[in-house]
Amino acid sequence: MYDTVLVSTDGSEPANRATEHALDIASRFDADLHALYVVDTRRYGSSVVEDSQTVLADITEQGREALDDLELRADVDVTTEVRRGRPSSEIDAYAEEVDADLLVLGNRGLGGAGGGQIGSVAERVVRYANRPVITA
Repeated sequence: MYDTVLVSTDGSEPANRATEHALDIASRFDADLHALYVVDTRRYGSSVVEDSQTVLADITEQGREALDDLELRADVDVTTEVRRGRPSSEIDAYAEEVDADLLVLGNRGLGGAGGGQIGSVAERVVRYANRPVITA
């Protein structure tokens, strides 16, 4: 049913729940698993991030650590990628590149409060992705 699964993470608790789902699905279907971390340059202001190599390196390192942790928990091979830009756009673009059959992501990320509402990135991905999406 699923040959290629893409999970997007930002290291948040909802993203960790999504990761567990993605790992389980990839294992059950013997699917290729891709994991993506997007450095959200908009969150800190594009000019701040782009002009400060130290800030960019720190945020990228956080992403690399989140992906490394995901790889350690996986019982399947994982292809990882760190990108910069608008998360929803980068998730969609990467899903197209790898021809993902399923997207898995947290219902909220680092920037959102709880309350059961879906976060803006998750909403955009669910709304505009042309493939199935699971949020956790």
